[in-house]
Amino acid sequence: VLDADGGSFPFSALYGERKAIVVFVRNFLCYTCKEYVEDLAKVPKEFLQEANVRLIVIGQSSYHHIKPFCSLTGYTHEMYVDPQRQIYKALGMKRGEDDNVSARSPHVKSNMLLGSIKSLWRAMTGPAFDFQGDPAQQGGALILGPGHELHFLHLDKNRLDHVPINTVLQLAGVKTVNFTNQPQIIDI
Repeated sequence: VLDADGGSFPFSALYGERKAIVVFVRNFLCYTCKEYVEDLAKVPKEFLQEANVRLIVIGQSSYHHIKPFCSLTGYTHEMYVDPQRQIYKALGMKRGEDDNVSARSPHVKSNMLLGSIKSLWRAMTGPAFDFQGDPAQQGGALILGPGHELHFLHLDKNRLDHVPINTVLQLAGVKTVNFTNQPQIIDI
C-alpha cells in the first residue's frame, strides 16, 4: 500500500502490531464511499486509542488522491491506496454489482441519481479527470491482527452493501458512535 506521500508499506504492517479495522472503498469519487467515510471520520480517536485499534481506509487510486479525499470527507485517521488492486484481488473482492441484494447502507444519505450526479461533477471538476480507481470494483471491511489473525470479513456485493460502522466497531472492541444528529436518550 502507498500513503499520501507515495511511501510504500507492506499490507501486513498495518495490522502486525495491533488490531486494525480496515475498510476498502470502491473509489474516491463514489458518492456512497464518500458518505461512508464521512461517517468513519466521526469515530473519535480516543475510542480507538482506548481499544488499541487502528482505523484504516484503503482506496484503489493514485496516492495523489488521498489528501483531497481526506479534506473532502473530514477523515483524519489512516488512509492508504492499493493502485494495482492486488489486495482487493487477493481478498476476493468482486467487480461489478449484484443487484439482487436488498442491503442499504445506513451511512448513505444521497439517493442514487443525486449521488451519481455529484460524483460525476467531482470527476469533471477535479484536477485530473479520472474515476480515481476502477468504478466496477467493490470494497469491503476487515478486522485483522495483531499478527495474521482475521476476526471479521465482509465483502461488499454492491455500492450500498457497507457493513454498519457500529457493527465493526463493536466487533473490534471499540465504543460505538451516534451517527444521527439527534440526542441520545439515556435511561436511568
